[in-house]
Amino acid sequence: MAAWTQVAMSHSICFWSIVMKLNLMILLLFITSFSSCLNDRVSEFALTKTEDSDLKEENRKELVEEEEEELDSEDLDVFYPTNQWQRVQPGQAVPAGLHVQLNLQTGEKLAKLPEDSHGKGDMKDPSKSKRLGPIDVDPGSFTTQELKKALAKMKKSTKTEDPSKEKAHQDDVRRRFRAIETLKEEFRELRLQMETDAEIMFKLINKFNSSASTLEEKIRALYDLEYYVHQVDNAKDLLFFGGLQLLINGLNSTEPLMKEYVSFVLGAAMSSNPRVQVAAIEGGALQKLLVILATDQSLAVKKKALFALSSMLRHFPYAQQQFLKLGGLQVLRDLCTEKGTENLHVRIVTLLYDLIVEKMLHKESHDDSDQVRERVQQYSHVALVPAIVEQGWCAIIPNLLRMPGHDSREKVLKMVHVLLDYCRESYAQDHSLNHMLGLLRQEYEELAAEEQKEGDGDGYFKELLSSINSIAQELK
Repeated sequence: MAAWTQVAMSHSICFWSIVMKLNLMILLLFITSFSSCLNDRVSEFALTKTEDSDLKEENRKELVEEEEEELDSEDLDVFYPTNQWQRVQPGQAVPAGLHVQLNLQTGEKLAKLPEDSHGKGDMKDPSKSKRLGPIDVDPGSFTTQELKKALAKMKKSTKTEDPSKEKAHQDDVRRRFRAIETLKEEFRELRLQMETDAEIMFKLINKFNSSASTLEEKIRALYDLEYYVHQVDNAKDLLFFGGLQLLINGLNSTEPLMKEYVSFVLGAAMSSNPRVQVAAIEGGALQKLLVILATDQSLAVKKKALFALSSMLRHFPYAQQQFLKLGGLQVLRDLCTEKGTENLHVRIVTLLYDLIVEKMLHKESHDDSDQVRERVQQYSHVALVPAIVEQGWCAIIPNLLRMPGHDSREKVLKMVHVLLDYCRESYAQDHSLNHMLGLLRQEYEELAAEEQKEGDGDGYFKELLSSINSIAQELK
C-alpha cells in the first residue's frame, strides 16, 4: 500500500512538473510577443511624437521669422489636384473634398481628386483636370501660419501707405459726401420749404401784379409762370385765384416786353385746354390780341400774340366764329401783305390750313355720338373758307411759294391744294402760279432723283414733287 502511494505521488509530481513547464513556455512566448508588439507601438508613437514636436518647433520658428523678416507680396501657394496621387508640398493649401494619404513614417502627404469626379464636366479631360481655378479652393483649408502671414502682409501694406495720400483721400471723401446729420438737416429744411405748383403760381402772379415790382421782376415772374401753366391742371388753378384775368389785362400794357410775355403765358395756358379757352374769350382776350396784331408793334410781340391767338382758335369753333365776326381774317391778311413780317406768313398759313382741315374732319366723321353731332353743328356756323375766298386769299397764298424754305413751301402747297376747289378760277388765271409751279417741279425732280440714288424711294422731296404735279394736273 505504501509502495502504491509512493508511485502515485511520483507520477503526480511529474505531471505537475510538466504542466508548470508548459505554462512557463506559454508565458515566455506571450511576453516575447507582447514585447515585440510594444516595441513596434512605442516606435510608432515615438515617431508621431517626434513629428509633433518638430512641427511645433517649426511653427515657433516661422512665427519668429514672420516678426523679424520682411514679408514679400507673393500669393498663397495652392495645391492643384488631378486624378493621380500627387505630393502636397509643405505650406500648400489643400482644397476640401480630396482623397488624402498621410505617411506616418515619413510625414509625406499625398492627395488626388475623388473617384466620383471622373466624367463630370471638364474632369474627364486630363488637360483641364491638371489645374483647377482659384474658385475651387476652400478658404477653410488654409493653415494658421498661412493666414497669419497674409494678415501680416496686409498690416505691413497699410502701415507703408503715404500719410499725405491718406489724408488727401479723407478730404476728398468729406468733400464729395456729407455727414448724415448734415443731410438730415437739409431734408428737414426742404420739408419746411415744400410748395405746391398752385402756391408757386400764386406768388408769381402776385409778383407780376404788384406795383412795387420792377419791370424786370415782372418779366421774370411771367417767364417762370409760363413753365407751370403748360400743365392742364395748373392752368385751371390759374383760373381759380383770378390769375388769368390779370394776364389778359396785362395785354393793355404800354411795355412791349410785358405784352410779349403776357401773350406767351396766355398761349401756353390755352393750348389744348378748353376750360381756359372759354374763360379767355369771355375775359376779352380775343379782342386784345387782334388789336396787338393790327397795330404797330414789334415783330417779337406780334409773334407771341399770334401764338396766343392760335392756341385760342384751335378746336374751339365758337372762338373761330367770333374771330371772323371781329375781322380777324382781315387782320391776318394784312400781316401777310405787310413788309417785314415774312416770319409770320408761314405761321398764318399753317393756322388757316389747320382750321380748314379741322372742320373737314369733323364733318366727315362717322361717329354718331351726341357730342360729335353737337360739334359738327358748332362748326357749321364757322364760314371760314367762304371768307377766305371773299377776302382775296386765293391770290395771296400762291405768292408765298417764293419763300426759300422747303418746310414753308410744303405748308403753302398744302393750303393751295385744300383751296383748289374754291380758288380754281383764280389759280387758272394766275400766270405767276403756273410759272412758279414749273420752277418748283424742276427743282424737286432733281432733289427727288438724288434721294432715289441714296436708296430713299419715298422721300420728302418726292412727296413735294407729287403735290406740285397734282396741283398742276388739276389746273389743266
